[in-house]
Amino acid sequence: MIRGLVLGIAIAALIASCVVNRLMGPRLTGTCDGACAHYISCKAGHAESERKRCEVECPDVFSDHDSLMAYESLSCANAVEFIDGRTPKAAFQPR
Repeated sequence: MIRGLVLGIAIAALIASCVVNRLMGPRLTGTCDGACAHYISCKAGHAESERKRCEVECPDVFSDHDSLMAYESLSCANAVEFIDGRTPKAAFQPR
């Protein structure tokens, strides 16, 4: 009986931690390391050269802790678009 009670409490704690993590979202660091980790995790291929480029350019792009946290809170699509820009959807030929 006690074993079942302990197991039930453990399961409830696990479920509660998952719900809190889902509601709270990812941890925001406000650092270039955190911003670059977010970018690389969102970028297809996770290239090491992209991380190095991010680490070099980050201090010039983001001026403070708050702007880095704002970047880290972006969705993956928006985070990659912010760094790489929009990719054209179709070719355009002026007439």
